[in-house]
Amino acid sequence: MIAPLFSGLALFGLGEGLLVLSHLGATPWTVFAQGVAKHAGISLGWATALISVVVLTMWWPLRERPGFGTVSNLVVIALVLDLTATSIPAPSGEISRWLFVAGAVIAIGMGSALYLTTGLGPGPRDGLMTSLHRRLGVSVVYVRVTLEVAVLAIGWFMGGTVGLGTAVFAGTIGFSIGVWLQGLEWILARATS
Repeated sequence: MIAPLFSGLALFGLGEGLLVLSHLGATPWTVFAQGVAKHAGISLGWATALISVVVLTMWWPLRERPGFGTVSNLVVIALVLDLTATSIPAPSGEISRWLFVAGAVIAIGMGSALYLTTGLGPGPRDGLMTSLHRRLGVSVVYVRVTLEVAVLAIGWFMGGTVGLGTAVFAGTIGFSIGVWLQGLEWILARATS
């Protein structure tokens, strides 16, 4: 389970970095991290890790327990996001920028599918979402949307990049995760038959 965990988290961080490099927007939490990074004078990866630590402290009153995957999520995604954003040149043409957005959706979809199948603990943000859902008795959909819109708005206000790529990502990531989860189920079924 360790290899799928780390592979999935690395792909997730790579996808986050590609979306940032497209300069067409970022995921809501990364928009927030961009704002924090800008005002704190730290790298995007460090801002992402810092936000994850703060989100984890919110678990305590909700009685959520982190797992090995939770801590790995915090470290690996932040490191790979930072590495991607600082070592891969940003695309210059419009087509290249949109290819980065497509690559981000594919990488994050595949990474999420791999990570979710390990069962080694939710990521900091997912754990907060599911804990609030259980504690408040509010649909997970509403909790997720509220959290995502709040961090997106705060991040944008702080100088994070929101753009058409943000909207495209939001509209396609669920489909990408679903496709990759089905693909993994098919592979596992073939391997065990």
